[in-house]
Amino acid sequence: MDLELIPKSNIDLKRKCEVCVQAKQTRNSLKPVERNTQILELIHSDVCDSNRSPTRGGNKYFVIFIDDFSWYCHIYTTTKSEKDDQKKTTVFDKLKIYKSEVENQLENKIKRFRYDRGGEYTSTELGAFHEEHGIIHEVTPPYSPQSNGVAERKNKTLMDMVNSMLLSSGLLENLWGEAMLTACFILNRITLKDNEKTSYELGRSPNLRILKVWGCLAKVLIPNPKRKKIGPKTIDVVFLGYAKNSSANRFLVINSEVKDVANNIVMEARYATFFEDIFPYKTRISKEVQTSEKPSNSIMIESLESQERRRSKRARVEKNFGDDFYIFLVEGDPTTYKEVVMFVDATFWKEAINDEFQSIIQNNTWMLMDLPAGNKAIGCTWVFRKKLKPDESIDKYKVRLVPKGFTQKKGIDYFDTYSPVSRITTIRTLIALASVHNLVIRQMDVKTTFLNGDLDEDIYMEQLEGFIVKGQEHKVCKLVKSYMA
Repeated sequence: MDLELIPKSNIDLKRKCEVCVQAKQTRNSLKPVERNTQILELIHSDVCDSNRSPTRGGNKYFVIFIDDFSWYCHIYTTTKSEKDDQKKTTVFDKLKIYKSEVENQLENKIKRFRYDRGGEYTSTELGAFHEEHGIIHEVTPPYSPQSNGVAERKNKTLMDMVNSMLLSSGLLENLWGEAMLTACFILNRITLKDNEKTSYELGRSPNLRILKVWGCLAKVLIPNPKRKKIGPKTIDVVFLGYAKNSSANRFLVINSEVKDVANNIVMEARYATFFEDIFPYKTRISKEVQTSEKPSNSIMIESLESQERRRSKRARVEKNFGDDFYIFLVEGDPTTYKEVVMFVDATFWKEAINDEFQSIIQNNTWMLMDLPAGNKAIGCTWVFRKKLKPDESIDKYKVRLVPKGFTQKKGIDYFDTYSPVSRITTIRTLIALASVHNLVIRQMDVKTTFLNGDLDEDIYMEQLEGFIVKGQEHKVCKLVKSYMA
C-alpha cells in the first residue's frame, strides 16, 4: 500500500487527546515511598473481618497498628457488631489503648496515623482526638486500598499464617484469635527484607528459644497444692501461644484429672514440656474419620456421649493457683447477676441484660409503688444462656428475667395455672392450608417472657438486681402484664 495516498495531518501528536483519555484512562502506578527514620513517626492501621466463626470470646474482627520505621505490629481482636456506631466505638477504644501503651513504653509521641476511608476511622470523635493530641490524620484516596499497602499486606500475611496453623494443628476454627496473636508474635521476631534486625530487636534482642510449634501437645506441671503424691504430675494441654502480660504460655486443656481444672478451658502456665511433633486435635479428627465405617447407631451413641462430656453443666468461676498456673477463661454461663462481672465476656452479658430490661420497660410491664399492707412481694432472678450455632460457636447472649412464682402457695396466692401453647395438630393444619393456597408462612419469636395480656390479679415483685431505683429502694413492682412460666 502506498502511504503517500494517505493525506497528511496537521495534528500535533504530542498533545493529549481528550477522547483517548476519556476512553482509555488507567490508574497510575504508585511511586515507591521512603520509610520513616524514627519510631512512632507514622502508624499504619486497618480493621479486618476474619471471615471465620467468632472466637470463644465472641470476637469477629481484628485491628492492627504497624509502626512504619520498625514494622512492629500490635493486634487487638474486637467484637462482632453489625452496628456501625458500636464498631466505631470499639476501634476508637483500641486506638486509645495502643497510643497510651506505646508512647509510655517508648517515651516518644505518635506523629501521624494513616488509615483507609472506613467508617470506623472517619468519626467526628476520632477527628477531635487527633486534634487534641496534635496527631496528623492521613486517609487513603477513595477506592484506593493499595495506598494503605503496609496494613493490607500485613492482613494477608497474618490470615495466611492463621489458615496454615489451623490446618496443620487440626484445632477448631473458633481459636483463630489465639493463632492470630501467635502469628503476630512470631512476625515481630523475624528479620525484615531490607534490614538484618527484627522489628522487636530495634528495641531489644528477642529470645527465640521460647518459640514452639502452635497447636502441639504439651504437658503442664500441676502446682504443689493440687498435686497428688501418687499419680501423674502433669495435665495434657495444647499450645495456643504466648501470654501478653507475663512469662507464661497459653494452653487449651484437653485431659485433666485436677478437680478445679476442667477440660476445654484456656489457661496460662509457666512450667511445661512440649511435644512439637504431636498434634492431638489432628489425631482426633483422623480417628473420627475412621469411625465413619461404624454402624449409624454406634456413631449416634458416641456423638451423644461426647456432647455430654463436652458441655459442662457446672458453673465455673475464676480461679488462681499462683503465678505458675492461672486459669483465666471460664466456660459455662453465669448463674447470678454478680457473677457476670467475673466473666471474660461480661460486656456481652451486660448488653443482653440492658436489651431485656429496655424491652420490659417499653411494654409497661409493671408500675413502681409502695407495697400495700397485708401483701408480700415475690423475688426475681436473671437467667443467662449462650445460644450456639451448629459449629458450637456463640450465636448470641440471651438473658431472661424470671419472677420467682414458685414461692407462692396454691389456694392462697393463686388457684389455677396455665400456659398458652399451640397444639401440634393446629400447626400441621395451618401448614397444610398454606401449602394448598400457596401462602407464605412467617415465623416470629417473643422477645420478652412477659406477654401482652393484662393481668387481673394483684402481684407484687421486688425490684430487679442491678436496676434498683435510687431513693426508691423500698418500693416494689406491681405487675400489670401476664407472665409465661
